[in-house]
Amino acid sequence: MNEQPRLYTAVLRDHIEQHRQMAMVSGPRQVGKTTVCRAIGDAYLNWDNTDDRRILLRGPASLAEALQLDRLRTRPLVAVLDELHKYTKWKALLKGFFDTHGARLRLIVTGSSRMNVFRRGGDSLMGRYFLYRMHPWSVGECLRTDLPKGEIQPSAEMATADWDALWEHGGFPEPFLRRDSRFTRRWRSLRQEQLSREDLRELARVTDLGTMEILMQLLAERSGQQLVYSNLAQEIQVAVDTIKRWIDFLGRMHYGFIVRPWFVNIAKALRKEPKWFLRDWSGLADEGARAETFVACHLLKAVEGWTDLGFGNFELRYLRDKQKREVDFIVVRDHKPWFLVEVKLSDTSLAESLSYFQAQTKASHAFQVVMNLPYEQADCFKVRQPVVVPAKTFLSQLL
Repeated sequence: MNEQPRLYTAVLRDHIEQHRQMAMVSGPRQVGKTTVCRAIGDAYLNWDNTDDRRILLRGPASLAEALQLDRLRTRPLVAVLDELHKYTKWKALLKGFFDTHGARLRLIVTGSSRMNVFRRGGDSLMGRYFLYRMHPWSVGECLRTDLPKGEIQPSAEMATADWDALWEHGGFPEPFLRRDSRFTRRWRSLRQEQLSREDLRELARVTDLGTMEILMQLLAERSGQQLVYSNLAQEIQVAVDTIKRWIDFLGRMHYGFIVRPWFVNIAKALRKEPKWFLRDWSGLADEGARAETFVACHLLKAVEGWTDLGFGNFELRYLRDKQKREVDFIVVRDHKPWFLVEVKLSDTSLAESLSYFQAQTKASHAFQVVMNLPYEQADCFKVRQPVVVPAKTFLSQLL
């Protein structure tokens, strides 16, 4: 069942054909990285496997020998190194191996948490890799898994069963494809436990796991809300700097993500307060929060995917000013506002804030995305003025 084709299969196959650089594949635990990469690769080594770890610890020459790079081949070998980020010297290993043997193979390196952390500081792998961020299933990926030629796709109607499964079970492959409510609840509980107990201990070296778990529970209840660090710090009795550090760790582990305000050319705009969203919307009891998180995850997948594919530099932000006018999301392309998104469950009366902020930002489009409207066969992106659109139509045009 998990062998169902993914968008990322086409993305990585294209990378292997077009580029000599390593493909760094980052994404949440259980998003399908190993399944996709193993299907593409000729050879596979996993840091968690003791035998493979011995090979990796012996260095580049040992790895080249294990991969039999001296053998004559009609095309370069495709090798997958899984969970390599758990090795403290992984960057040095990759640099040495790639510089010596890179011409004879194509390398895919995967990791759940820290694959993009090294981009913040001095990057010893600069010029040697392209980053691909893998996301759960989305409306767009249910409709098409071929390599996109541009940002916006033609609208298409997805099967009702797929839409319902995505809404109820989330987009992570196992629960989405299995579609069993009891399994989904158990899977969600196990994933939360693995994140809080295993990944946090390994990545963040958090000693007070009990307090961190309380923070995770609070954040799970507040998806789609603004984060006020001082209030959270007071609730769980830790320092504000500790809260900020822990939320940063939770973002690195893909438990959730932060959307920051956009304030360029916005009179009296908020500048500091970020909004928080869970990566898995399936456990949210409040339908409004689930709808906003559902759309947020789709938009994040789109902006990160478009950026990774080289279509431009994209960001996901939100809008709010001191008069409390707000729009849920703004997508920014190459530092210029492109389109606004306000999410509603059923409300089809156009929000006044859409036209106000479209005028302020000069964004090309302003959408009120309504979850419960039936699909319409139309191109949302042909409309320039603020418009009410079905979520099923709008999301079908994204990745």
